Amino acid sequence: MAYQNIIVEEAENWAWITLNRPKANALSLELMLELGAALGEWRDHRAVRCVLITGGGDRFFSAGADVPTIQKTLGNPITGGSLLEAGVKTVNAIEAYPKPVIAVVNGMAFGGGCELTLACHLRIAADTAQFGQPEINLGIIPGWGGTHRLPRLIGESRAMEWLLTGRTFSAQEALQAGLVCKVVPKEALKSAASELAKVIAGKPVAATHATLEVIRERALYPERGIELEATAFAKVAATKDAAEGVAAFLEKRPAKFTGE
Repeated sequence: MAYQNIIVEEAENWAWITLNRPKANALSLELMLELGAALGEWRDHRAVRCVLITGGGDRFFSAGADVPTIQKTLGNPITGGSLLEAGVKTVNAIEAYPKPVIAVVNGMAFGGGCELTLACHLRIAADTAQFGQPEINLGIIPGWGGTHRLPRLIGESRAMEWLLTGRTFSAQEALQAGLVCKVVPKEALKSAASELAKVIAGKPVAATHATLEVIRERALYPERGIELEATAFAKVAATKDAAEGVAAFLEKRPAKFTGE
């Protein structure tokens, strides 16, 4: 499929999606639909085991949802085919994706751009990256999950302060808060992200998918956490990769996972 607002490319056994809407990679309806379509193409692609999302250009991961579009729909934002609806659907699809999705934050990630990173399973950032949920400064609130994913990731008290002030926070502050897993020099970001993807993509598929699923479901049903984990463990333990992993450990050799 040909895309106008994103660039897609495969590298080894992972894939890159680059937001490509100069100058600030504002998230339009068309971009969010294309992002969802690209993820759909790779969902059952055996060779692609991990997806990385980054921003095109030097300054922005994404400045957020397209403000002119928001202005046009303020009176009736939830309509068929609306940006709000498409954005919710796409970020929810990222969170529920069966393969790890990594946000590679190369610059400013504000508003909907920040919410896009929150939906990803991991976030790695350049030391020059910035984050923020400035919606309150526009008289609105986040609409793509910011008010529930941000508290879940960094704690309610800190998230409350960030959401109510609408201030910008640095990559270093995001790291300290636990929002991102790693901060690297900007020039090393792509190689560091690729190395992380290489490690994750090399793990057994069933165990990777089960880990994502249990963590996601536990967030929705915390009282069922032990039950969910036990059920997933029994399922994964029956795979050939589990048998291979245990045998390799006992035989003191590298495991050769096949995805079965």
